Amino acid sequence: MSIGSINLDLQMRSDEPPGAETIRAYAFSQLSGGKGANRAYLARVLGHEATLIGMVGSDHFGKEVLAPLSGIGVDVAGVGVAQGVATAVSIIVVPPDGKKHIVFAPNANEVWDQDAIELAVRALTSVPRTALVAMDCEIGPDACSALLDAAVERGMRIVLDAAPPARALDEAVRRFWPMVYAFTPNEEEATALTGIGIDTESDAVRAARCLHDNGIALACVKRRDGGCIAVSDEGAISVLAGKVDVVDSTGAGDAFTGALAVTLAEQRPLDDALRFATAAANLAVTRWGSQQAYGRRDEIDSWSAKLTVERIDG
Repeated sequence: MSIGSINLDLQMRSDEPPGAETIRAYAFSQLSGGKGANRAYLARVLGHEATLIGMVGSDHFGKEVLAPLSGIGVDVAGVGVAQGVATAVSIIVVPPDGKKHIVFAPNANEVWDQDAIELAVRALTSVPRTALVAMDCEIGPDACSALLDAAVERGMRIVLDAAPPARALDEAVRRFWPMVYAFTPNEEEATALTGIGIDTESDAVRAARCLHDNGIALACVKRRDGGCIAVSDEGAISVLAGKVDVVDSTGAGDAFTGALAVTLAEQRPLDDALRFATAAANLAVTRWGSQQAYGRRDEIDSWSAKLTVERIDG
């Protein structure tokens, strides 16, 4: 099950540096996106049942962003519609180095009335307790808290994306940290959550350990180079990124979190799970877009076999 943001991605490429008043772009695409939607899409690509919980607007974009998901078999019955509100929109400009720049309007993602929250909770309670919940905080705070509470009450394992970190740090969410199985911030988010600046592997390890010490069973810091650092009761693990030609980094972090959730649901060994998640993210940046860039299981397995996992002492 995936709970979180559902967006329309308006994506384009540009050969000009950001910062100018007007930037010329090309290769415009109108795509389905959002953290929650991306994770659900990847779960189906990897052969799992997937239920999506989130909100879209009552505009025509709401149907447009759900079409690719329902088209591959994602259950979208738990997605609510915010009447009179626009669907969330991300305007994404991708420069030649592939490192995207985003302007994000959350719109319907933030608009949850009590009926919408109750619909979402019913959708969550309709799936087996053994289902793994992958969730982000890019939804309304009341909905975020209510859905975490419902998942915890049912004893479901939760993989939580820390975006946005301000909401993950809110007391209404932070009180659930000791009940969250895995946490997957990137370096910027990990710094915001822990106060630890990350420039080196040692910094990333300290940040992951800080999160682990705050109750997170598996704290994974996604490195800007495409690798990851993870700390659990088993110790600290580093997965080194493979060499990639970055085309577009959009959705790569969601690929990591979604693939990690899939492998944890499959009860794969931790080393294998982290290698597979890192490979999914590495592969995603070699292609344009997010959902359509995600690799098949055989592709990710092949990439995963090339990655190195190291145990970190101390």
